[in-house]
This record gives sequence, structure tokens and C-alpha cells, in this order.
Amino acid sequence: MPPTFDTAQHVRTAAAQPDCLSDVFYELTTRVNRDSPQDGVRLGVLLSAVGRRSYGPLLLVIGLFAISPATILPGMTSVAAAVTLLVATQMAFGMKRPWLPRRVLELRVPRGPFVAFVDRARPHVERVEGDLIRPRLEVLTRGPFAALVALCVVLAALVTFPLSIIPFGPLLPGLAVVLFGIGMTARDGVLTSLGVGFTIAALWLAVPFIAHAFAG
Repeated sequence: MPPTFDTAQHVRTAAAQPDCLSDVFYELTTRVNRDSPQDGVRLGVLLSAVGRRSYGPLLLVIGLFAISPATILPGMTSVAAAVTLLVATQMAFGMKRPWLPRRVLELRVPRGPFVAFVDRARPHVERVEGDLIRPRLEVLTRGPFAALVALCVVLAALVTFPLSIIPFGPLLPGLAVVLFGIGMTARDGVLTSLGVGFTIAALWLAVPFIAHAFAG
């Protein structure tokens, strides 16, 4: 049985948990070595950058990867969906701190495309934070509603697999995961509600492909 790795232990030496959404993007843009000769950056490094106390930043990082140009490479969409599913399942079962197998943490995300994507997104996030993104309807981000978010993320991850056969199909569930990650990080219940809507839309889009698979 391959060794597993507790994400909480893996990030013990990381910076303090980001307190807001802009902090998450700051950590992502500053803690990744841009000049490394290696083509990829380990997933464990990205998770270390966003800390260990909350699922929100973890979902945000995975969601950003899922909608970034990095997933153009064959198999990357399925990898992102599988990691999302693993994290969300633990969240649904109420685990306080997620763990990931060492093999998953050693996966490498294409460095250039991911860093460029985060660089472009960061100024937009900083501009809208406090206006469009802020703590509101916080009850929708904790307690039983957090469990509902986890189930929606599980569903978003599952529908990514059938949607991966159509161009840009995985973008919709990926955006749902990003909204859940932002909402949980910023304690913004409006964004988690939007994430539920995106998840339903992704499921609606995937139903014909799922039905066809079962019919066949």
C-alpha cells in the first residue's frame, strides 16, 4: 500500500494561513519558484502555499488548476477532477484536515501556464475583493451548509469526467469549484450559492453523456 501524506504535516513549515482571498493569490505568486529549471511545480508546493486550516483555499487552488491552461495537456483534467474528488469527499465526511497520498502531492502542474494564469487573475481579485467578494450570508459557508458544499464539489468532480470529452466541457464544473473555494475562503455565502447553480448547470450538461453511456 503506497504511503499517504497528511497535508497538514506537509505544510507545517509553510507561511501562516492566508486570512483573505488576496492573501491566497499573494502566496501562490510569491512562493512558487518561477526560475526553476523543472517544467512542473509539485502540487504539494501549491497546497503548502495556501496553508492548512481550511478547505476553502485548497479547493480554490485545485479549481484554479482545473480551469487554467495547464489542463490543455492530456490527462490533466482527469487528474484535477480526481484530486478534487478526494479532497471534497474528506470534507463531506467532516475531516478537519485533509490528507493526500504522497504520490498525489508529487504530481507536477505545468509551471508556466499555471503561474501566468495566477498572475493575470491576481490583480482582478484584489480589485473586486471587498466590493464583490466579502463576508455575507456566512451561515451558508459553515455547519450543514459546508457539508452541502462538499457534496456539490463531489458532484462537480464526478461530472467533469464525462464532460472532458467535449471542448471546454470541464470549464463549468471547474468554475463551480472555484466559486466554492472563493466562497469558503472569503466566507461569502452568495458565491457558494452561485457555485451550487454552476454545479446544477454542469450536471444538466453532463446528463446526455451519462445517459448515453448507460444506454450503450
